[in-house]
Amino acid sequence: MTTRMMTDRLTAVGRRIRTLRSEQGMTLSVLAARAGIGKGTLSELETGQRNPTLETLYALAAPLQVPLAALLGEELGAEASDDVVSARLMGVRHHDDGGITEVYWLTISANGSRLSPPHGPGVTEHLLVVRGSATVGRIGEQHMIGAGASHSWLSDEEHSYAAAGEGATAVLTITSPSTTQRTLPAPRTVPAGAANDGSVRGSE
Repeated sequence: MTTRMMTDRLTAVGRRIRTLRSEQGMTLSVLAARAGIGKGTLSELETGQRNPTLETLYALAAPLQVPLAALLGEELGAEASDDVVSARLMGVRHHDDGGITEVYWLTISANGSRLSPPHGPGVTEHLLVVRGSATVGRIGEQHMIGAGASHSWLSDEEHSYAAAGEGATAVLTITSPSTTQRTLPAPRTVPAGAANDGSVRGSE
């Protein structure tokens, strides 16, 4: 990515954050406090002067009540990362009932561990490991899964992603219900080689 492309991306992300904040009537101070970041940091993000990490974007998405993809502009191939996890947006589907499904190519660094804040009510995540192994899920309910296996969980509480010495690559699907849809299936783990009804599909 060229310097100009990076600058344009940071400006666009900052504009989206500022627009969403204004639409919800939040000041810089209020959003910064709810996201757990400094007011100065948020100001720099909104003006495109700071490159937001994946952790920061997730921290902002929760109080703004939007999925991560909204902050990325739903641009296929857009990436967000931190020291442990890198996520590249592969697809977004807006459902007729108002729900949203996001699909990411996820890389977890070797011996890395990342704590993710709660998402909105009823949001579910489904992780299918492609290479390596990962330990993922709600705090206290994590599952270790290897290549070909998957795990689903409700992500309205703190949850984590971790990988051992070889790291892990995976496909992560995040489904956010509409504001009127709150009942979702219970978390489940699917072993490698078993039928996987929750696999990622290219179309509905």
